Amino acid sequence: MIKKISLTFLIGLFIINPSYSNENFFNKAKKLFDEEKYEESKFLFQRDIVFNPKKANSYLYLAKIFKIQENIIKQEKNLNTTLLLDPKNEEAMYLLMNIEIERSNFEKVEKLKKDFELICSNLCTKISSIDQKLKNFDTESKS
Repeated sequence: MIKKISLTFLIGLFIINPSYSNENFFNKAKKLFDEEKYEESKFLFQRDIVFNPKKANSYLYLAKIFKIQENIIKQEKNLNTTLLLDPKNEEAMYLLMNIEIERSNFEKVEKLKKDFELICSNLCTKISSIDQKLKNFDTESKS
């Protein structure tokens, strides 16, 4: 009898407060990502998105996983979703600039760079690395 009451209480607690289990998916996924268990973390980030489709950080981490897996199309899709949900996400913008540099889409890089300069607070030093990549590419194309 006591076991049934306890079990009912715990189930009710998770039904009443689903945000606990949702946050738990993200935290577990991030821990697995940090441990370089990318497939397992990808599954949990995707599961987190099912419960909270507006969680920009889950999309950002999926983009990082797809970068590691060298799936540029899925990486870009997740970066764009991250920026749609959180237009001031510096890391997503920086990663997207790198993709556009690889594609030689300098017009897009310049636009992203201007936006990045307006919002940057933590990753401002990355602007010089983008400038350097652009300069290197310009030098290579002139040779």
